[in-house]
Amino acid sequence: MPMTADELKAIIAAGLACEHLEVEGDGRHWSAVIVSSEFEGKRPIQRHQRVYATLGARIQSDEVHALSMKTLTPAEWSAS
Repeated sequence: MPMTADELKAIIAAGLACEHLEVEGDGRHWSAVIVSSEFEGKRPIQRHQRVYATLGARIQSDEVHALSMKTLTPAEWSAS
C-alpha cells in the first residue's frame, strides 16, 4: 500500500524540527516545502541530505521513489 502524504509528513517531522511542512504527492513521487531552523548556514545539498536522513531506508528501498524539496530557513520563508 503506498505511503500517504500524512505519513510522509509525520516521518519528516519526527526526524527534523520543522516550523512549516507541506507535503503533496501520489504515493511514490512527492514534493515538499520544508522550513526548519536546522537549515541555517547550510547549502541546499546539505539541507536535502538532512531531509533524506529522516527518510533513511525508505529512500533506499524505493518506498519513497522521488522527493522534490524546497528547503528554507524561517527567515527565508518569511521573506518569500
